[in-house]
Formats: sequence, structure tokens, C-alpha cells
Amino acid sequence: MPLHKGPEKPDERPLSVNPFYGEADPVGGMTEAPPKHRLPAAPLPPSTAYQVVHDELMLDGNSRLNLATFVTTWMEPQAGVLMGECRDKNMIDKDEYPRTAELERRCVAMLADLWNAPDPSAAVGCSTTGSSEACMLAGMALKRRWAQRNADRYPGARPNLVMGVNVQVCWEKFCNFWEVEARQVPMEGDRFHLDPQAAAELCDENTIGVVGILGSTFDGSYEPIADLCAALDALQERTGLDIPVHVDGASGAMVAPFLDEDLVWDFRLPRVASINTSGHKYGLVYPGVGWALWRDNEALPEELVFRVNYLGGDMPTFALNFSRPGAQVVAQYYTFLRLGREGYRAVQQSTRDVARGVADRVEALGDFRLLTRGDELPVFAFTTAPGIEAYDVFDVSRRLRERGWLVPAYTFPPHREDLSALRVVCRNGFSTDLADLFVEDLAGLLPELRRQPHPFTHDKGAATGFHH
Repeated sequence: MPLHKGPEKPDERPLSVNPFYGEADPVGGMTEAPPKHRLPAAPLPPSTAYQVVHDELMLDGNSRLNLATFVTTWMEPQAGVLMGECRDKNMIDKDEYPRTAELERRCVAMLADLWNAPDPSAAVGCSTTGSSEACMLAGMALKRRWAQRNADRYPGARPNLVMGVNVQVCWEKFCNFWEVEARQVPMEGDRFHLDPQAAAELCDENTIGVVGILGSTFDGSYEPIADLCAALDALQERTGLDIPVHVDGASGAMVAPFLDEDLVWDFRLPRVASINTSGHKYGLVYPGVGWALWRDNEALPEELVFRVNYLGGDMPTFALNFSRPGAQVVAQYYTFLRLGREGYRAVQQSTRDVARGVADRVEALGDFRLLTRGDELPVFAFTTAPGIEAYDVFDVSRRLRERGWLVPAYTFPPHREDLSALRVVCRNGFSTDLADLFVEDLAGLLPELRRQPHPFTHDKGAATGFHH
């Protein structure tokens, strides 16, 4: 049997451990409430800290009952596991996480094929934190292309961007931040989005592009992208002005390819230079991932692209954000792989069927008039019917909130400020059973609402739950 001797000198090396493993104050966790607006003096036990945060968050609304948001509120458990495994990976570090970067590249290629790019291998694109960042990038590319073509006049001339008044607020932010004049086509009558001819008439030599919305957040309707391109083609024939189109497909770009295959709105139209979508909306991924694609290298000026070393090679990047988790990109690839075209078609068709069914049942109640029916985006908007004077849409929204349903009420933009509406966004996870409960709750509110002496909402601006 071998004999062993102790160390010749004592091991005086201090043990290095994670500070999180250190001792917390157990009594403080039982008897003292931690401060809310300054750091506590000492650590709390992890179970105590968790419970404090958990209990406060119970007062949030239930995301599954949130019919205001377009954002995905349900994914399969396997997707959640993958996201948990990737939440510590920084998407910007292409060299350190090459497989995550590869999955991003594959997603771009899949979208280029889905949106009928002339040569999917030549299309360029990137992931973003959502459609707002994607729109900013697309707007920057439009402005830089215009500036290159007008180098003899810019920066003296002020660029402008043409869009409908119904655009998502990120486009107004873009114009503000990048010093571009926003030229907006107003709503008229029952037209709640951009009119192609009116948009063309607002264009001039300083127009960097026109934005078309495939799925308006106000009512769920598609803007006529092909008609818009035709109007701009006619403008070019008359004046020589060559105005590109960006399609903001935040929602519709992940619905139309599966349910409206005959609708021409994408890169099949030569005038469409770029498209964005939200992976975290009808792309069926938890928040925050979006995508921006350009039809080819010419549509994205090279000077906007930064290059980083990627596995000893060259990785071009285009982004406003830097560090962000790779989890959502991985979840997007998982969902593309999991569903395929037929799976997406089945999910989106089911969602549209629910939207149409709920819209019909709301109309059948007799107190409401439908503005849209959920037959484009799985979204419908409605207002009170003529003769309903005891309550308004803001009363309905407030009372539904008491039942747990979050349904936004809002006033339409200029030229239709007289119209206030409610909007219901149907998403994967808003099942037929939940839809039945929603209609039952809405119907159950009506007798009491009808007995009101008048609408009770005085400050409609504060009452609205609609923030795009």
C-alpha cells in the first residue's frame, strides 16, 4: 500500500467562488421589504428576490388575453428550451458563435425565396430586434441611394418619404431622426390606407421612396402594393422620376405568402427594393426579432455596411443595435424548420378562420359595425352601430379589461378623426375556445352598457390602449 505525505507547505490559496454563492441575510428576507428605488444594502436570498419580483408581475395583464398586440405570446416548449440554451449568446459576435450566425444566414435565404427575390442567392438581408429597427435600416438605405444619385444637390435639398397616414409610428421616428420630410397620404371615407395615385402625386425629385404597408395596424387591411408600383411606373414614364418602394410587411409578409399566393406584392415587382417583417409577429417567435431584406446588392449601398472578421473571412453587417441575444434568431430558424410552408399555411389559415368567425359573431350582436372582417391580416376593427348612443368604444374597451381582455380603442388619424374603433388581433394561441369566451364576455356586457345614460369616457386620449 503506498504511503502519502501531506503538502510540504500549507495551501494558502484563497478559494475563488461566484459572489452569488455568498451568504445572504436570511432574517432580512423574512422581515424587511427591500427598497424599490435604490440598491438594497445587503443581498437577499434568491428565493426571496424571485418571489418579490414574481408577485409584482402578477399584476400585469395576461399576454394570452391581449388582443391589442401583434406579438407572439405562445411557442412550443421545445422552442423555449432552445431559447434558454442560447440566451447568453451575443448575436453580434459572429466569430465566437459561428453556428448561430449560420442560422441567421439561412433564415435570410429562406425569406428571400419566400418573397420571390429574382435571385435568392443575391438578395441581402439581416436580422434585427424587430420591424422598427428593420424599417430604420430600410429608410437609411433609401436615403443614401437618393443622396448618391443627387450628390450635386444634397445636402442642400431636403429629402422626403411618402407614406400613408396609417403607417406604424417607427416611420415617423425615422423621418424625425434622419431629417427626412414625411409626406403622408390622408384617409378618405372608407379608405383607411394609402391611395396609390395620391401617393404618386406627392413624389418629386427629392422623394427617396414610398412605403407600402402589407397589413395596416389600424384595421388589418393590405395596401395595394402592385397598384402603387403601377402608379409610380406611370410617374416615371411622365417625369423620369424613378422612385423605389419599400414594403413594410411587419405582419402581412408572413401571412400573404401562405394564404394569398396570387397577391403580387413582393420582389416580383421590380420597383420593390426592400421588405421587412417581424419574426415576433406572424413569424411566430417570441419578441424581439425582425428581418430586413434587399432585392440585391445595388439596393443596399455598400458604404452602409460594416465588415467584421468571421472565421478568418469577411462578414458584412448592417444594424443599429449591437449586443443582443441570439435566442430569437435560433427560435426563428427552429420555427421555419418545424413548420415549413404547409405548417405555416395551416397555422395562419386557422388564425384567419378564427378572426373571420369572431368578426361575424360580433356583427351579429347588432350593436357594432365592422370596418374590416379579418380576411387579410387575421385582424378586424369595428365600431358602434348607428343609433348606439349610451356607450362608445372606449366604454367597451374599459369594461372588457375588467374581464381580463385587452382590446384597444382608438381614434383614427386626420380626415377620419370622427371615427373611433376597437381592434381585435387574432394570433396563434387564440383558439376557437378562447374566441367563444371572448364573444360571450362581450355579449354579457351589452345589457349594462345599453342602460348607461351616456358614454362615460371623457379623456379618449388617455383611455386608448392603442400604441401600435
